[in-house]
Amino acid sequence: MTNPSGSKTVLSSNPYLILNNQGEILPSFNLIGSYHTLGRDPQQVDLVVPPSWTVMSRFQACLRKVGNSYYIYDGDGTNPSANKLFINNTIITPTEGHQLQNGDEIKVGQNPQNWVIITYYDPSSAHLAKKPSQHSISLKNRSVLLGRDPTATLQLDAPTVSRRHATIDLDAQGRYVIHDYSTNGVFVNGQKVSGAAFLPPGATLRIVPYTFVLQGDDLVLVDQGENIRLDAEKLLRIVEDKKKRKITILNNISLPIEPGQFVALVGGSGAGKSTLLRTLLGIEPTTSGTVYLNGEDLRKNFNIYRTQIGYVPQFDIVHKDLTVGEVLFYAAKLRLPPDIDIEQVMEKTLKQVELSERRDTLVKDLSGGQLKRVSIGVELLADPKLFFLDEPTSGLDPGLDKKMMQLLAKLSKEGRTVILVTHATTNITLCDRLVFLGRGGNLCYFGTPQEAPQFFKVNKNDFADIYIQLESQESVIKEADRFRQSNSYQDYIEKRLSQVAPETSSNPDKVSHPFLQQLWILTSRYFKLLIRDRISLILSLLTAPIGISLITLAVRNQDPLIIPDTNEFELVSKAAPLALKVLFVFTSAALWVGLSSSLQEIVKESEIYKRERLVNLRLLSYLGSKILILCGLGLVQTLLISLVILIGFKSPNPELIPWAIGMSITTYLTLLASMSLGLMISAGVKNSTQANNALPILLLPQIIFSGVLFEIQGNLTKFISWLMISRWSIGAYGVLVKIKSMIDRAREINPNEDLMTLPFEDINNVYVENWKNLSLNWGILLLHSLIYLGVTYWLQKRKDIL
Repeated sequence: MTNPSGSKTVLSSNPYLILNNQGEILPSFNLIGSYHTLGRDPQQVDLVVPPSWTVMSRFQACLRKVGNSYYIYDGDGTNPSANKLFINNTIITPTEGHQLQNGDEIKVGQNPQNWVIITYYDPSSAHLAKKPSQHSISLKNRSVLLGRDPTATLQLDAPTVSRRHATIDLDAQGRYVIHDYSTNGVFVNGQKVSGAAFLPPGATLRIVPYTFVLQGDDLVLVDQGENIRLDAEKLLRIVEDKKKRKITILNNISLPIEPGQFVALVGGSGAGKSTLLRTLLGIEPTTSGTVYLNGEDLRKNFNIYRTQIGYVPQFDIVHKDLTVGEVLFYAAKLRLPPDIDIEQVMEKTLKQVELSERRDTLVKDLSGGQLKRVSIGVELLADPKLFFLDEPTSGLDPGLDKKMMQLLAKLSKEGRTVILVTHATTNITLCDRLVFLGRGGNLCYFGTPQEAPQFFKVNKNDFADIYIQLESQESVIKEADRFRQSNSYQDYIEKRLSQVAPETSSNPDKVSHPFLQQLWILTSRYFKLLIRDRISLILSLLTAPIGISLITLAVRNQDPLIIPDTNEFELVSKAAPLALKVLFVFTSAALWVGLSSSLQEIVKESEIYKRERLVNLRLLSYLGSKILILCGLGLVQTLLISLVILIGFKSPNPELIPWAIGMSITTYLTLLASMSLGLMISAGVKNSTQANNALPILLLPQIIFSGVLFEIQGNLTKFISWLMISRWSIGAYGVLVKIKSMIDRAREINPNEDLMTLPFEDINNVYVENWKNLSLNWGILLLHSLIYLGVTYWLQKRKDIL
């Protein structure tokens, strides 16, 4: 590592400043007076920087000596500078300032490509200089490895960084080229690297939380991602209700949320708390206004920060049939590089959320508070520095509420910016900042919780009175206007808000994790969930075999699948209708178990899906895991159904293919098509109740237009029947059982006798016994499956927020 300032040792005992503008370093400024000013205008300041340093204002900062310490203030101490001063992404105001300590690094602006770094040194200080945030490595004449590997040229210690994340080499034209070998991606100047990319001079390079800038032949680490600030600028959200009336749900809200702050969003029902939370998170659109993360438009650059933001929605985002350890294991496998020590990460996370002793406990056996901590633990695996929680204390008793708030306060003290929505205000004083919203998304207060009662003129810590005070829309508007005119608004918003966004590329591509890797992880998790719910699994496997076996009691000693070996017309003429009824039961049983096995599979975990999709979940991997497990389940169901049919009924002797094989293929394709239909409905409904209610609606048309109970006549009715799985399933069964031969046999015995009317107008087109017809029925069943799965993909894709 090289000295980031590149300066020589200064022997003076006086404090001094070193200014670094993208590698251009000025001689040190000695601080010998009680008051100094810094900027570009020599007429106004005594510490003058070159005119070309346009990031700095003409009057950028002033320094005052108080006792033995220097304090730095933005601007002239009254008026702020254009690009402001930041220390660890916390803004330094013109009035409050910041007490300088040996090694402090003050940044002018927020764009790493053009910011100026002011480093303060005090040789007389008893405290050692802080470790500089900037490290640089030379790229000249060598290959550079970046990652977690101990042998890496620059080791990056974050769980989301791959062991061998990327390499930088020099090509034949003398250009630096970066090669991405990682799971969570590399971004150059705001654009995702696909395989390899050139590094132009001054390029900004992002590797998960780390930010680098290429300065000449040096790669400078300018930000380790440990201090995240959010600036919300004039957020306005207007929506239309069902009557097309315009409704404001966020009303010009501006908020500065600084690194390490614990911020609570409170207010009455319908005040817009959750909407504001999701807007600050970057997943909710706005009519106007912008949310900046460290100076960048968060929504436009969300793909860069996906893995660095923790989000616990209001509803639980864990599978309750897994143990705590299994939940964390699968979440880590999905979110972290495959070469990381998952066991070590899990142990650390379990200690953070105080659940080490519950590692082998099923989630469904946990208390409400423990369940919330598991959801928090899932997010902590990636060590995010920005954390959002929606109603994490909802439904908890006062004791658990306090423990939860204490846990979140501890997480913020570890350097995370934590923002939560809550209704409970008993422990709200643990927060650093309180946002009080009124109806219509009006900001009525932003400041410390301790000052809120005084602002609203209620008893100390009696926050319930504030809710009462903001019940009417008239009082909300009054209090919001009063807050905008107050000193609190000036002190906590105006003076601390950073609204300057650097010029960077936007809308980078999302990092896609390996398809097969995610498919294997999701399939493994789904299989474990399937076998854990044993009662449901047993019912799924046995329902159809039991139902089919009951037919044997109804038909008694008859052989409904066999052409009668007799010349008795009455018996032969009834063979085809009886066979169709039995085949109808086969098909109905397969439809029932296929639909019931799949109708809940997507909707029951919709909240988990949304959260995982928001991080890095591949849609094809997700649907692929569902299809693989359901296909496997269908194979077992087919085996059991086939065994019951073969044991309970005398087998026909089709000429095309052995009955056992043909019947099993037809059963499996029927199950596959019905499962695919169930997945499509599961993707389309909003909750499990709707999915359950859809079952009879789906089955009735299959029954009516199957071609067994009712006559299928007319083009419209025939077309509708083509849309039914049952029509093609019974068609395939009918070919194998030789329905047409049964009818022909009856006509041979007595050609003058009218046969019982059969449902289809043209029996020859439905049950003709050749490979073309059989393959057509099977092909249409498969086509049904493909269409349903295609629609399922489309429905799930529509749910993407970003």
